[in-house]
Formats: sequence, structure tokens, C-alpha cells
Amino acid sequence: MVEVRGTLDELYELFAEAAKKEARSTAKRSGKRAVKKVVKETPRKLSAWQKYIKRKANHIKFKSGPKKGMLNLKAMSKKFKRGRK
Repeated sequence: MVEVRGTLDELYELFAEAAKKEARSTAKRSGKRAVKKVVKETPRKLSAWQKYIKRKANHIKFKSGPKKGMLNLKAMSKKFKRGRK
């Protein structure tokens, strides 16, 4: 237990300041949470290139060599750009 001494005005001021600080920090924390929720709920739309990459049918892969099985992004880019004309 802690003993606090002083006049009533001093004690009121001391505890009121502490309560104000706590209220501010609580409001700040809850505000940040609300902003984070809003940001998470509204994702951006995919660009045309991202939609193209996402489709498995558009994947062009290296057939041999050290990069075998990896996506050939250079060839995919050419095909994407020519297909948009």
C-alpha cells in the first residue's frame, strides 16, 4: 500500500493528470487498431500484369538448364505486351 500526502487540491490535480495521460494513451492505441483494421479490410485491386501472372495457363517455364521449372518472366512479359495490342 502507498501513502500519499498533500492537500485535496494537490491530490486531485495529481490523480487527474495521471487519468488524462492514461485516457490519451488508450485512445491512441484504439485509434491505431481501428486504422489497421480498415487498411486490412480494403485490399487493392490486382493490376493487369498481376492477373496475367496469377493464371496458371499463362505460365511459361524453362524446359532445361539450371533454371528448369522456373518461370520465364522475360518470355511471359513479351507475350503479355503483344497480347494487349
